[in-house]
Amino acid sequence: MRAWWQQLAAIMLKEAKQVTRDPSSWIIAVVLPLTFLFLFGYGISLDTTVIRVAVVREDDGRDARALAAALTDSKWFAVVAAHDRGSGERLLQDQLVKAVVIIPAEFGQRLDAENTTAQVQVLVDGAEPNTANYVHAYVNTIWNGFLAARGVERGSPRPVPVSLETRYWYNANAVSRWFLIPGSMTVIMTLLGTLLTSLVIAREHERGTLEALYATPLTRGQILIGKTLPYFLLAMVSMAVCVLTALLLFQLPLRGSFLTLGLVSAVFLVPALGQGLLISVTMRTQMAAAQLGLMTGYMPAMMLSGFLFDIRSMPPWLQVITLAIPARYMNVSLQTVFLAGDLWAVLVPNMLFMLAVGALFFGLTWRRLHKRLD
Repeated sequence: MRAWWQQLAAIMLKEAKQVTRDPSSWIIAVVLPLTFLFLFGYGISLDTTVIRVAVVREDDGRDARALAAALTDSKWFAVVAAHDRGSGERLLQDQLVKAVVIIPAEFGQRLDAENTTAQVQVLVDGAEPNTANYVHAYVNTIWNGFLAARGVERGSPRPVPVSLETRYWYNANAVSRWFLIPGSMTVIMTLLGTLLTSLVIAREHERGTLEALYATPLTRGQILIGKTLPYFLLAMVSMAVCVLTALLLFQLPLRGSFLTLGLVSAVFLVPALGQGLLISVTMRTQMAAAQLGLMTGYMPAMMLSGFLFDIRSMPPWLQVITLAIPARYMNVSLQTVFLAGDLWAVLVPNMLFMLAVGALFFGLTWRRLHKRLD
């Protein structure tokens, strides 16, 4: 038993020296995560703040001016005046505005008439569906507010007697950055775990040192543990860098505990590292291993984990595929720990699934790892 531990320590020390001496390992473990965080933290935002719209006012009455003023004073819109419908449509065609609000002639008269409906036309650029939906919702909100203020001013009851009070749980300011950064951590950990370990055996094979490794008395279990643990520690250091950056630079809240966050991260590294090792024992070159690692690790984590795209909006057959992707469960777990807290009813099933997938990957790797070169 003592000899077994000495052999394991020797290969771990050899792999640790390989990691520390290789500048690319530190670039992947430190520079790449920070680049991802800066990109998703500063460069990408799902928030729609100020939208440029054109307002065409064909009625010079008081109500038309009041509605136009409500649109101009809105914090959501940057209003561009248009003299007529034609100029407003040209602004929309030239993509200088995202929408055109047309207040038609006789708007005030129709608003005062009992049996006539007052209409306001809104032309929206549908090339960006999300922005179009935002414009529609914002104009409806301003319209309802205008009607309510007009009713109070004239002493008539408010048109909508129900008052809605919306409260955002877990993300009170509805900041998309708080959603994107935990998801980017999932992508980073997937990329690190899969890409780094996908090269370990392939590197030995490409450099011609695999035969010397197989000539040692090391068992398959010792090779797997010795090759995995240094990269596990390196990935945990990278996760710590990401967490500190998220807390100190992006002011992301951490409503759970650091212990829970570390536990979730460690559990997720099991399938990530196992997938990388399985690729490494399958491929013979580092280039092929890296490409397969990016395709099977990075792309599913980016596209199918719920990080950027809502899984419930995907086709049913694709939703079934996402159930087998560990990054999906890691994404939910990180968002839970950061924004909600230590909710073990959510975290425990996710961690059990990640451990099961990791055990499957390591089992397949152990079966494919034979101490021979054929």
